[in-house]
Amino acid sequence: MPGVTPDSHVSLVDAPLLADLMPWSVAPLRLGRAWPMAPDPASLKARWTAFVRAAGADREALLEPSRARTLRTAVAQLPGRDTATDDLTHAEGPCPEPVRVLHAPFDEQWLIPDHRLIDMARPELWRVADESQLFLVEQGFVTGAGGPAVLACAILPEGRPLAGRPGRIRPLYRRPGGLEPNVTPGLLTELSGRFGHEVGARDLLAWVLAAARPSPQGPRVPLPDDADVWTSGTALGERILWLLRRGRDGDRPKLPGGRRPYVRAPLPGSPTDLIHDREEEALLICDGRISPVPAEAWDFQVSGVRVIEQWFAGRIAAAEPGTLAAIRPGSWPQSWTSELLEIVTVLTLLAELRPLQAELITASTPLLAMADLKRAGILPPAPATRRPASVLDHHEEGPGGQFALI
Repeated sequence: MPGVTPDSHVSLVDAPLLADLMPWSVAPLRLGRAWPMAPDPASLKARWTAFVRAAGADREALLEPSRARTLRTAVAQLPGRDTATDDLTHAEGPCPEPVRVLHAPFDEQWLIPDHRLIDMARPELWRVADESQLFLVEQGFVTGAGGPAVLACAILPEGRPLAGRPGRIRPLYRRPGGLEPNVTPGLLTELSGRFGHEVGARDLLAWVLAAARPSPQGPRVPLPDDADVWTSGTALGERILWLLRRGRDGDRPKLPGGRRPYVRAPLPGSPTDLIHDREEEALLICDGRISPVPAEAWDFQVSGVRVIEQWFAGRIAAAEPGTLAAIRPGSWPQSWTSELLEIVTVLTLLAELRPLQAELITASTPLLAMADLKRAGILPPAPATRRPASVLDHHEEGPGGQFALI
């Protein structure tokens, strides 16, 4: 059951906050309008075409202006993106190439990477997003809800919570190229000395994925004073990370014993209903049928919200007619079915790991207390570690083609 919680005898009061172990964080992105993001890139290109073909008041209405973004708002390029910087009254030409982002837990979508369309794009995240980067994404805290406190991804996360207070996005590295770990100074050295082997930033991320526990103040991370527990936890965390990345750095996840989910009856072109048959282990999508879908996958929750239900709802939700968001596929794409099958597999395998996560820290596990880390001069982290590093080693184009000064 994905809502399994840690041993109730283990107190989290003295466990450090993730915010103190990985000090630099960024708030979730805020789009300000729904249409620049979609589950498929073709819809985004069609929306952009409709937008640039409109003029005057029609274009302004299609933009859905906000206080942060109007047709005349001047903004710099997003770091690493080659897009125009004149205002949107002059926008023309093809759509900027959409990029893959993590819209919500287990929900990868596509985004038009044009700063003029996004209220708060968090450029500091774009500057460090490269093939070496990993992001920890805190999940919304909901009292009594089940599910992981933290998830991870290798693509840029929107950071949108399914429920509860929004968490923070914590890059593993403060600079591109996997440079300068976003870890409070001295922590990795302290852990390396205690465990008798080198502990790297990636090891800490893996431990966080395996051991982080939700709390009203943000995720807390009990740190063991036991090398064997640490080794077990980091191995478990690496397995979780591999599943969260859907095996994209190797073989794709598969259920054991050939229990791979299949489409047993074709999905309709315009599905409306989603039901799980526990006895038959099947997803019923109108007249369509996918099985096996174990109850563990269907019940997997983040912040108390079923992941599969949320993912499906985001693809069938009605959009207001006449808006750009209403431009979408005319029928359910095969690629969405493939993604759903993959999510079922990943959630099933993650659910199987939840008991191991719950057993990782027990009442008898020796833990490092915050007092230990304070005596070692590790906590509290220096204020500068909570701010982004200065990573600009090249010019970024500002509004109207001027160079941005950072």
